[in-house]
Amino acid sequence: MGRFKGVKGIILLILMILMIVSYYFYLSNKTKPNKEESTQITVVQSLLLDNLEIKYPPSPKEVVKYYCDITKAFYNETYTDEELTELGLKIRELYDDELLQNNSKEQYLIDLKTDIQSFRQKKCTISSYTTSASTDVDYFSMDGYEFAKLYCMFTLRQETEFKYTTEQFLLRKDESGHWKIYGWDLADPNEEE
Repeated sequence: MGRFKGVKGIILLILMILMIVSYYFYLSNKTKPNKEESTQITVVQSLLLDNLEIKYPPSPKEVVKYYCDITKAFYNETYTDEELTELGLKIRELYDDELLQNNSKEQYLIDLKTDIQSFRQKKCTISSYTTSASTDVDYFSMDGYEFAKLYCMFTLRQETEFKYTTEQFLLRKDESGHWKIYGWDLADPNEEE
């Protein structure tokens, strides 16, 4: 009878150890996916987390780069309607007051959604962009305001074809010292040289 208790005790001890080890592995594997999910955010979510009131881009070039990052997200990324609206409002924070007055929030968002839909129907994406070098930014004053002019070349991909377009950006410094996008247009190839 004593020998039977010893074998039974060893078996129970081994079963308890196996249960504890199994439970440990269960908990370890259960927490790992949650950590990965919580640290993986999308490009759109990353852009939406930027607080421009605290950390506004410091130069005209950085403003245009941030504008291009958002524009690239508009046309390349997947997002919800709510995220699109938030991203549309985020990019408007880069716009000069005069530009905002010429285009209401509601109309801007309608036009943006239409433009994105058209872009996607053509199976077009923005592959990359390149802004003017900091030394190539043209600064000047006019009517009591400071302005900056620079260029940005976009590389567009439509299925297997690549197309290039260059836009000229005009920025104006506001009362807070922030460079705001005053306007942009397709660049004249002769003027760029």
